[in-house]
Amino acid sequence: MFGRKKDKSEGGITQAEVDHPEREGAKNRPTPKRRDQEAARKRPLVQDDRKSARAADRQARRAAAQRTREAMVTGDERNMPARDKGPVRRFVRDVVDARFNPGEILLPLMLAVLVLSFLSPAVASYAFLAVYVIIILAVLDAVLLWRRTRAAIWARFGEDTETKGLGMYQGMRSFQMRRTRLPKAMIKRGEQPR
Repeated sequence: MFGRKKDKSEGGITQAEVDHPEREGAKNRPTPKRRDQEAARKRPLVQDDRKSARAADRQARRAAAQRTREAMVTGDERNMPARDKGPVRRFVRDVVDARFNPGEILLPLMLAVLVLSFLSPAVASYAFLAVYVIIILAVLDAVLLWRRTRAAIWARFGEDTETKGLGMYQGMRSFQMRRTRLPKAMIKRGEQPR
């Protein structure tokens, strides 16, 4: 009553096919209904087999963690965490890795003072004083290093480069022993940062 009637002409071809022949580059099919598309995309929020879903999720997390761990060792930027990605962060890491930082000796020195305090309490008081002096020197060195690095970042990457959080990133890296740093150092001491 309200719609068109599809007239069959000879050879099984409908009137609509005669009116709209197939064209190169065209869709050549009717647009699917929204409800059909939504029904095809529907998936349950919780899978029926929770045990296998949990195992698959655990396996996927392990694989992602393994990729991240390998990226931290090899320096592959694609799989690094967001806090370590980008050329600016790479430059900051290279600046720290290219030099010796006084903060690197803090942890071994503190362990030595701890052992020394058990063996000889009189000598340990002088060692405690040495630790405090090294801490002050390391903090001062980290602040001065950040000021120089920030100027180098602006010179290399432009004045509009975001440096928020990079000072703490560089400071924490300068207080770590070189072997324990992640991402691993990609340049040797004395080399120019890339």
